[in-house]
Amino acid sequence: MAEARTPAVYSIAAHRGFADALVAGLIPRYADADVGLARLTLLLPSTRAARTVQEAFVRASDGGLLMPRMAVVGDLDLDETLGTLLDPLGAADIAPAVDPTRRWLRLAQLLAEEMAATGRDVPRGAALLSLARDVARTMDRLLVEDIGPEELLEQRVLDAVEDQSEHWQRAILLFARVQARWLAELQASGRLDAAARRNRLFEHAARRWRHSPPATPIVAAGVTSAAPALANMLRVVSELPQGAVILPDLDLAMPQAVWDELGAAGASDNPGDPPFARGDAVTHPQYHLKLLLNRMGVNRAEVRPWHRRGIGAAEPERSHAISNLFLPPQASKAWVDLPADKRRLSGVRLMESANPEAEAQAIALLIREAVDLPERRVALVTPDRGLARRVVQHLRRWNLEADDTAGRALSDTTAGRLFLQLAELAAERAAPVALVGALANPLVRRDAGRREWLESLRRFEKRLRGPRPEPGLAPLHATATEARVEDWWREAAAVLGPLLSDDALPLADWLDRLSAAGEALAGSAQWDREDGRALAQFVEGLRLHAREIGTMVEASDLHAVLRDAMEGIAVRPPYGGHPRVAIYGLIESRMARADLVIAAGLNEGTWPARPATDPLLAPAVLRALGVPGADFRIGLAAHDLAAAMGAPEVVLSRSRRDESGPAIASRFLLRVQALLGELGPAHREDEAPRLAAALDYADPAPPYPRPHPMPDASQRKVALSVTGLDRLRADPYQFYASSILRLSELDGLDAEPSPAWQGEVAHAILEKWHKERRALAEIAEEELRAMNAHPLVRALWRPRLLKALRWVEEAIAAEPGRVPELVEEKGELEWRGVTIRGRIDRLDRLADGTVAVVDYKTGRPPSGAQVQEGYALQLGTLGLMVKRGAFGPPASPSRFEYWSLAKNKDGGFGYIDTPVLEGRKQKGIPPEDFLPEAKRFLDDALDRWVLGDQPFTARLNPDAPGYDTYDQLMRLDEWVRLQDDEA
Repeated sequence: MAEARTPAVYSIAAHRGFADALVAGLIPRYADADVGLARLTLLLPSTRAARTVQEAFVRASDGGLLMPRMAVVGDLDLDETLGTLLDPLGAADIAPAVDPTRRWLRLAQLLAEEMAATGRDVPRGAALLSLARDVARTMDRLLVEDIGPEELLEQRVLDAVEDQSEHWQRAILLFARVQARWLAELQASGRLDAAARRNRLFEHAARRWRHSPPATPIVAAGVTSAAPALANMLRVVSELPQGAVILPDLDLAMPQAVWDELGAAGASDNPGDPPFARGDAVTHPQYHLKLLLNRMGVNRAEVRPWHRRGIGAAEPERSHAISNLFLPPQASKAWVDLPADKRRLSGVRLMESANPEAEAQAIALLIREAVDLPERRVALVTPDRGLARRVVQHLRRWNLEADDTAGRALSDTTAGRLFLQLAELAAERAAPVALVGALANPLVRRDAGRREWLESLRRFEKRLRGPRPEPGLAPLHATATEARVEDWWREAAAVLGPLLSDDALPLADWLDRLSAAGEALAGSAQWDREDGRALAQFVEGLRLHAREIGTMVEASDLHAVLRDAMEGIAVRPPYGGHPRVAIYGLIESRMARADLVIAAGLNEGTWPARPATDPLLAPAVLRALGVPGADFRIGLAAHDLAAAMGAPEVVLSRSRRDESGPAIASRFLLRVQALLGELGPAHREDEAPRLAAALDYADPAPPYPRPHPMPDASQRKVALSVTGLDRLRADPYQFYASSILRLSELDGLDAEPSPAWQGEVAHAILEKWHKERRALAEIAEEELRAMNAHPLVRALWRPRLLKALRWVEEAIAAEPGRVPELVEEKGELEWRGVTIRGRIDRLDRLADGTVAVVDYKTGRPPSGAQVQEGYALQLGTLGLMVKRGAFGPPASPSRFEYWSLAKNKDGGFGYIDTPVLEGRKQKGIPPEDFLPEAKRFLDDALDRWVLGDQPFTARLNPDAPGYDTYDQLMRLDEWVRLQDDEA
């Protein structure tokens, strides 16, 4: 057994730049004349850290060198990366790790069984798998701390459980039962959870190196995890003859009294005390390092400073200021007496923007300015992935491709979206949005035939617009026939058919069908590039374990299940970004350094993130077990900011608003402002936001006048419909756009049934009923199905529609001398050389030989005031046409009626209203004047616009009723706002 030596533990101060300072010290200390650094083994915290250190070696090398071996302590294959140093043969008694995907799926099954056994409602699909993911995450939290299920039965834990509400007690019992069953299965299969296996490997390495120190040097650098097994191994590494542990940003200058204020941090003289008490300053950036030192058994006084500087080091005063910046509550009272040199933050600027978009633009400008200087490196550090994506897009203005090392979620990539769009199509049974989205994905027919494919899809999509049709592909055949794309649709339907043939399948079979459909639509493009390769790896792993476990998924849950699983997979871009511009998340930024660091998104809820409570174990139970609580991560976020602030030049950025409203500045940023006091020009970054606002600035556009098109006489003389006449008098511009320019509005995909759609259905039903005299319910069902109405639409609207239609039947029967003569009849009349067209809903012969003109309304009819002003004279114009013989032999109209199918005053459906002034009505036109007034208004409209030369002024009568179909075309908001300002 090797003789114990004083632990070799070092700290690299924040201002020195960890990776570059580390390399600057490793090369002279461990380099060999013959083999360079190849004998050195570096233990690093993550793959990203290994890449950062490798880049630092490249910068420090003068002509090239042999790299040291780098092993990542979070790697599942730790024994393989360490090779003979760890002696894999000697570690053969450590069981292999179970695949995390298999564990996730099996835990979902165990949860369902346990919840069903206790009579609880079992969540389905994505909800059950999400709960299983929470169980796995909680198990890992305990395993990292080497807490076994037996510790859940300790008295202090049981006491904490008893104090919880019934909800927490049920959750803890459920977790304990599922964990016990899972660990029993693992033991029977001879496997371990990945976190448990890493702990066993750490213990094995510690034992071996303690008894037989390796002949080659081992250095652990940048590892801050305080897991007990890892801390024990780091202690052994620090005592090796050629070993060392190098910590990032441990504050060696902090006064001992302040260090003591951080609390016990896992160390207590009383073994019964929980390691994490309420009073501990767990949100301090040094807390997790104190916890690590305590678990290593190393006093802070034994830690030595690393005296090498990195290439991009700042001045030492920066580290002193950062130390003072994050003083714990009691110690921070000393700020009032701090001399200027102790709060010196020269090179640190604060930037505020109006919103995230303005913040991204200002950050992009700072980056663009920085890369103009030779060899200057710039890094953006932010946990806000939306902000990072905005910055990436703005940088493309200058052809700068930033290396966004945090990557994108697989669900946000092109290949991932195609896979999820097909899953959504299966879940929603070919709903229009999901169907068109999948068939229009950029990967579909990317290599050949995409132009023809999209042309057919656009014709099909135009016919598909409107309310959602019935589920499935069969109702869409008629749509394809109307669009004249039958061959294209047969090809698409053959690919999509297997996704809609079953309501529930094993998850593995769903993945088979989705993969086949994706390949049929996109070919090899489905699996090309980095997102396609990540998708292939995801599908293969999930399919393998889902088939072994037998996971069943209903079609309606498929999209949510896959989306949740894919959101946790990050797809990082390949090499090829700008070599001096990097965008990091908080984890990726650790150990990285640049000449200019922009720490962005410094708002509460983003940096630091909102603490998330464990859904299964109450905070009091976690404290009793000795597991760091949610606030522990605030301290990690503070440490990340402290490290970023060690750069020579730092910009701390936030936006005053976010997507939800006003944003609260981060507590870290408020500390910086409090430490600095009144911000002078040296600490304010005002120029970048100003330039960002000016970048897209243009001279104000001239005021847009109210549109008043004046077409020539030949363009004006168009046929006039009775509804078009009302529109012409109310808003001439709408008439101009619809009747002269012939512009019509397209319905949206999967649109809500509009009043026009409802009116069309009602008119079609009544027409058939009048002509065929069959049962109303039978006709209504036929028409709703013929219009491809979704079952939900039919279920919601059908009862109301039938009640209104039955009222029509009863109202006609209640007047024996009344006989409908014409139903849904079209008519045409030449009036002063202009064709007047109309469609009469119903013309009834009355007992006195006169006729009644009837118009059906699914909503409320026009008011008397609208009729009096000449904006709703449809019935009057139809009466003129009836009188002139436009619908057959001339007749004398004596009654004009609106039959509304809307709710009446008695709570039922259906009532009759008239536009003429009779009874108690206060507004309207007297019966004897109704047709003369209609003729006057008709002649006036013809004289002014159709046969005259008056302009078609937009919103000529603002109080008249109308649609907003053409508001954007007439640029309504621009000239209305101008008029309001002038007023």
